[in-house]
Amino acid sequence: NTPWSFAHISDIHLGSEKSYRYDPSRNANWATARKQMESIRPDLLLMGGDVTRDGDTHEWEYQMVKDDFASLPMPVITIPGNQDVGNRHTKVQGGYDDGRDDLKLNVTSDRLSRFASYFGPINWTFVHRKVRFTGFYDAVIGSGLPEEDRLWHMLESLADQPPVEHHVVVMHYALFIDDLNEPEFDITKKDEYLPWYFSVSATHRRRLVDLLKKAGVGMIFSGHIHRRRPEIDVEGIRYFQGAAGGGHAQWPEKWADGDGTLGFYRCDVKAGDIEVSFVPIDPVSDLPSRGQMGHPPRHLREYPEGGDKMDHV
Repeated sequence: NTPWSFAHISDIHLGSEKSYRYDPSRNANWATARKQMESIRPDLLLMGGDVTRDGDTHEWEYQMVKDDFASLPMPVITIPGNQDVGNRHTKVQGGYDDGRDDLKLNVTSDRLSRFASYFGPINWTFVHRKVRFTGFYDAVIGSGLPEEDRLWHMLESLADQPPVEHHVVVMHYALFIDDLNEPEFDITKKDEYLPWYFSVSATHRRRLVDLLKKAGVGMIFSGHIHRRRPEIDVEGIRYFQGAAGGGHAQWPEKWADGDGTLGFYRCDVKAGDIEVSFVPIDPVSDLPSRGQMGHPPRHLREYPEGGDKMDHV
């Protein structure tokens, strides 16, 4: 078979100067990554979520990013991220104590529907050149939303699909923080907030992994943490915890083997194998940010004069 490639990038966080927190370096880094990808010319680009800086509150960012993707010379297939549609679902306020309102930041059906109206289904599976690609927004797991039932239905149906040479999965949240069998973290405890915030629900993780194994999944890519780690073997599945593709590095103290270098994965399919290499964004922008970090509530957001305060929260 003729060798070919696909790419995976996550957390590009494209924003607008109309917003209360505009970081032009993220847009500049994405522009650089685009050029690097165009030189590689992958068959397709898998986008692992957080395509916007604040799409969950500023819907016009969806259109901005959609237009950008349409100008690329390869198709872009994306899942949402928490900055696009809201965070992992919680019924209680978290203990991070930085002013954020975790209940208002929950993923909702309305946000998911708006995202899908611009970028297509939030869950998808298709075959390209004997490789199956499956993507989903794992933050709905444990939410009780109708989208959770639809996700489980899709995952359960994957094992009945025709056989392929490889099966690649894209999800946004980390499958786990340190260990596949780690327990559920308590969002109300400050020292457990970040592990809770960055990972998929541990209560349902075993079911998820078993379904992926049953479906013959050989590779998983995730994002969200903005910190790359070496390839991890998850019961026979190659797991890649990805770096940010445009945003800033996070959680620098967490892992001795963690790497905050911005970039994306190049995946070369040849001779029955998929070779994965990391491509750093070069150069990385040093443009200064204007605005706030974290998740400030609406009444504390500092919009520029002439900014757009449209908000769905």
